[in-house]
Amino acid sequence: MPSRVTALLVVILLFLPVVLAGQGENPEAAGGDELQDIQLTALRDRSAAMGWWYGWLAGYSAATAGQLVVYFSSDDKALRQDMVLGAATTMLGAAGQLISPILPGDANYPSYRDYTGGERTLSPDEAAGLLRLLAAREKEGRSWKTHAIAGVVNLGSGLITWLGFKRTFMDGLENFALNTVITEAQIWTQPVKARKDYERYCKTLLPEADAAPATPVAEWTFSAGPNGFALRLDF
Repeated sequence: MPSRVTALLVVILLFLPVVLAGQGENPEAAGGDELQDIQLTALRDRSAAMGWWYGWLAGYSAATAGQLVVYFSSDDKALRQDMVLGAATTMLGAAGQLISPILPGDANYPSYRDYTGGERTLSPDEAAGLLRLLAAREKEGRSWKTHAIAGVVNLGSGLITWLGFKRTFMDGLENFALNTVITEAQIWTQPVKARKDYERYCKTLLPEADAAPATPVAEWTFSAGPNGFALRLDF
């Protein structure tokens, strides 16, 4: 049945990023929450983010190839429709990964292994800049815009199944639901540690000169003299 094949592809797509992300996790990063070394912290967060990015890129690419194979090898009309539309959807997912990289193309930071092996250096200021970029990427990746864009693509895929292929409403709804599970899983599995680390860095390690100015405190002053009384409010 087409629904069973699609469900199997969903399971593969959801499982692969988890496996790849786990392989890229550094065991030393599982320590406490304290921000001891800004360089190591930033590079660990970068490694986790890249594992997530490459995992989903590989998952989308594998799903696209698998569905195209089924499309060209099957004579079932409904199945072929599901596979070609699914391949187009997952291809869009892979393209989305490529056009929204974790870091800008001109970013040049060492890998965790290069840094710990002494092959390349990373200053505290550069590490702070890397954390800031990662935190901004994580925030954007979970913003309402990302959910909205994914929702529009998923809705369009469901409508094509229902109206374009002249299938049942439930077929269209199933297509929309499965694609929504995939895209929401992608969004919610994105790492968020860089945001927390950068917030902690800003609160605890930034020089006082760079910290936000304190809120002014108002002070009332009362004085008495030959000409009467005076009440003054100073900020």
